[in-house]
Amino acid sequence: MERHLVVGLGNPEPQYAAHRHNVGFMVLDRLADGHRVALSRSKFKGVYGTGSVGPVPVALLKPMTFMNLSGRSVAPAARFFGVEPGRIVVVHDELDLPFGRLRLKVGGGHAGHNGLRSICAELGSRDFVRLRVGIGRPQKGSVSRYVLSDFAGEETEWLPDLLERAAAAVRAALEDGPRKAMNAVNAS
Repeated sequence: MERHLVVGLGNPEPQYAAHRHNVGFMVLDRLADGHRVALSRSKFKGVYGTGSVGPVPVALLKPMTFMNLSGRSVAPAARFFGVEPGRIVVVHDELDLPFGRLRLKVGGGHAGHNGLRSICAELGSRDFVRLRVGIGRPQKGSVSRYVLSDFAGEETEWLPDLLERAAAAVRAALEDGPRKAMNAVNAS
C-alpha cells in the first residue's frame, strides 16, 4: 500500500496552541496519539513522524512555517516521501462551517484560506484531500482576532469529541478512500 501524507495546519508558537486556527494541529496530535506515531522528527520546515493508520502507511506533518506559508513545508515533504497530491490529506479550520461540523472534500479552491492557498501554490496542484473542521464565524468583530483566539465556553466541552470525530474522518479517508469516506463524513 502506498504512503499517504496527512498534514495538520496551525501556527507553531506556544501562545497559539489552543487557538481555533490550530485545530488542524490538534486533530493531527489526536491521530498521532491514537496510532502511536511520534511527531518527533524535524525536517521540511516542520515536525513529522511516520507509521501507519490501520493498514495505511503515513507520514504525519505539522508545518512550523506559520499558517500562511504551509506549502513551504508540505511540498518538500510530499516530494521526499513520493506522495502525489491525491494521497495528501490536509486538516484545517473552516470559518464557513458551524462549530463541530466536518466536511471532507477532494480538490477545489482555497476559499480564502491562506494555508490552503500556499499549499496549492507550492504543490502546483489543488487535487489534495481536505478535511474542513468547522470553527464557525464570529457574529461581529475581526475574523483574524476570532481565529487567533481560544475556543470558548461550550466549545471547549465539545472539542474533545470534535477532535476524535475528525481523526476518525481522516482514518476513513485513508482506509476507505476519500470519495467513499465523504458520503459518511459529510452526511453527519
